Amino acid sequence: MNAAAGLSVLFYGGTGVISSACAREAARAGHTVSVLHRGQTPSRALPDGVEVMHADVRDSNWVAHALGGRRFDVVADFLAFHPDNVRQSLDQLAGRCGHYVFISSASAYQTPPSRLPVTESTPLRNPLWDYSRNKIACEDLLVQRYRDDGLPMTIVRPSHTYDATSPPLFGGWTAVERLLRGAPVVVPGDGTSLWTVTHARDFARAFTTLLGEPTAYGEAVHITADTALTWNALFTTLAAAAGVEAHLVPVASEAICEGRPELTGSLLGDKAQSMVFDNSKIRTFAAGWHAETTFAQGAREIVRWHREQDVCRVEPDLDAYFDELVARWRP
Repeated sequence: MNAAAGLSVLFYGGTGVISSACAREAARAGHTVSVLHRGQTPSRALPDGVEVMHADVRDSNWVAHALGGRRFDVVADFLAFHPDNVRQSLDQLAGRCGHYVFISSASAYQTPPSRLPVTESTPLRNPLWDYSRNKIACEDLLVQRYRDDGLPMTIVRPSHTYDATSPPLFGGWTAVERLLRGAPVVVPGDGTSLWTVTHARDFARAFTTLLGEPTAYGEAVHITADTALTWNALFTTLAAAAGVEAHLVPVASEAICEGRPELTGSLLGDKAQSMVFDNSKIRTFAAGWHAETTFAQGAREIVRWHREQDVCRVEPDLDAYFDELVARWRP
């Protein structure tokens, strides 16, 4: 059963890759959409009619002033990363939220997974990334509140979700710029591990069916594409979209992290692991849903956006580090 249109929906967030796509889709589906964020990050385009309110969600007095006495059928929280954040959000929303939707992460699943594909019953355990462990702790808190108090909540786990502004390559825009200028790019591991990338608009179509849906209360569900590509294929597909040749240099993930320990969580605790997902559960809410955007299409959109916006987001230190790795690891 899909939620009916006409709900009042508040997004904590609304400027990010996923949250902005979900706000657009919720509005398209006929919901009354408001977004709450600090207003310090340039917003991705939201449709006319979406209400934008400014407040720091970690400042409860500011939030109370922004919301006044309003109540919302659904609040989707994209800005909670620690159990204390969830507690604060629930306190802020007491008496004004019919359905709380928490955005977790597929990186919370067992890492590395003992079997593929990953399902919602796959254990949650990631010893390598604080971000993931904190998301697990958030989920534990919400599950306990559901069991003890009947909190109408749903947990949603995105995997690597992207749009035209956010290339899903290891190294991000630095890697894209290296591809475009013909420089060798560093590929984690041997490049053959499988990685699932999902376009934000596909995620949003499935996500919107969960809003205000009573059968989703107390449930956790991931939303991802059904197919996975190797890292080699991700790099070469984007290079093909740009009309350039990809010069790939495989580097052991552990070696990458030795020189940049801050990459350990997101690489060894996430991207270095093959991840393929079973999306049967989300289809019980979004009948017939599947991700429609292939990465070949998404890659063309990334290249087009990059060229139209004339953006260059190279991280000089990371770019220099890639040069060092290439010098050591290129055959």
